[in-house]
Amino acid sequence: MSAAPAAQPPASADPLPPEERYALLLTPPQARSGWRVVPARVAAMCTVELQKLRHDRTELYTRAVQPALWLLIFGETFTRIHAIPTGHVPYLDYLAPGIIAQSAMFIAIFYGIMIIWERDSGVLTKLLVTPTPRAALVTGKAFAAGVKAVIQAVVVIAIAAALGVALTWNPLRLLGVLAVVLLGSAFFSCLSMTIAGIVLTRDRLMGIGQAITMPLFFGSNALYPVSAMPGWLQAVSTANPLSYQVDALRGLLIGTPAHLGTDLAVLVAAAVLGIASAASLLGRLAR
Repeated sequence: MSAAPAAQPPASADPLPPEERYALLLTPPQARSGWRVVPARVAAMCTVELQKLRHDRTELYTRAVQPALWLLIFGETFTRIHAIPTGHVPYLDYLAPGIIAQSAMFIAIFYGIMIIWERDSGVLTKLLVTPTPRAALVTGKAFAAGVKAVIQAVVVIAIAAALGVALTWNPLRLLGVLAVVLLGSAFFSCLSMTIAGIVLTRDRLMGIGQAITMPLFFGSNALYPVSAMPGWLQAVSTANPLSYQVDALRGLLIGTPAHLGTDLAVLVAAAVLGIASAASLLGRLAR
């Protein structure tokens, strides 16, 4: 009996010519530009932060205590005694945007501790050997801190609304609030990462962070108008990015006169400078 002919492999639907096939083997693929992965890196960092909050909401609950105390105790008391001139705006309404900015800053200003922890655990070294630029890594981490700040801002807005603060619910203005909180948090988290790149240890960063948060807060217009400050403090407030964040939040949330164009320009410039500064020191932190 004759053997049955061997089955022939099915022909490819679109076979490549031999010369093109060899060219694919000899020519390396074009490297993917690092800047093209920036949106993916930012989204990945934000997703990680959201997953942390989903698995452990303790941080969210504990961080809501301080702004609630500011609004309930400080805001309600100074509303009754009329000690701070805010014009026709009730002091509690005037205070609420400042507390939103304060809460976002307090979250972001200690974000450098996470960078030092990643350095100690070896994660930062692995991130730095990827083709993603250092500025893209810093940007992703900065806006990941912004995600936490936005969640905190939602909590503060809910508390303020429950206390009767006259807030706007215009969707466009709320989107503006989201952008302002993200930009402010990006700057302060980059400031924290810059300090981390200088001091290199968690203890030193914690001490410096605690030393600068109160001056930044009290040296802004979060609690009182700039016109009520002494001259030297007005100069400090002018150089303080938190003042521009608070001014923008007040204009968007309660409709007070604000310089939104200037505020956004300062916040964008501060965020860009912060990203550049933190990225330049990231390699020093990983050594």
